[in-house]
Amino acid sequence: MYRVTGRTRRGPGGPRVQRAGAPGAVAGKPTGRPVPPVVLALRRLPQPRLTGLGAGLFASAVMLTLGFLDRLLLDGSPVVYGLLFLPVSALTALWVRAADLVTAPIAVPIAFAVGVVPIAGGTGGFGGQAMAVVTALAVHAGWLYGGTLVAGLIASVRKVREMGRRQHLVRTAAASAPAAGGASAGTSAGASPVAGEAPGAGGRGPASGGRTPRRRPVG
Repeated sequence: MYRVTGRTRRGPGGPRVQRAGAPGAVAGKPTGRPVPPVVLALRRLPQPRLTGLGAGLFASAVMLTLGFLDRLLLDGSPVVYGLLFLPVSALTALWVRAADLVTAPIAVPIAFAVGVVPIAGGTGGFGGQAMAVVTALAVHAGWLYGGTLVAGLIASVRKVREMGRRQHLVRTAAASAPAAGGASAGTSAGASPVAGEAPGAGGRGPASGGRTPRRRPVG
């Protein structure tokens, strides 16, 4: 495959042909800085857009599953549960849609409370389980606040970026509107008839510059 890259110095108008894979071939704009591998890995992750209710159900289901696994495999380790709560909070804030960003910091603490039930270790019926859950939430409040803070920060950054994107679109539309108006005005001015020209075909009439024939007397 060959590509025309410009004019040669020998001929005034002769194009110079180079191979597309050659080192000196022009490949368009420069690529700029290389993208870090961490950013590339994050871009490969799925990016669903969940509603507020969907984000809450997702976080609650994941944390409940992790709570049962923690109880079965690690005998209800609160440290492991808290560490797993942080990435779940981040994913919830990343995957919720832009219109429901405010629900991410609200859904995350609810999911933490739902998932802590299997590792709370309460006995004695509903009352005992409720007291165990409240105690676990009070003891492990640090993990709860940490995950909520992560979700709030990610949601805030996404909200600021969304507002900046909207302002950029508004500015672009406002800048392109006068240019489009000037182009349409120029087109309409070029299509208007010349002053002094008669509307009739062939330049007939008084405005065409012709003389009116005089009548001869009959006699």
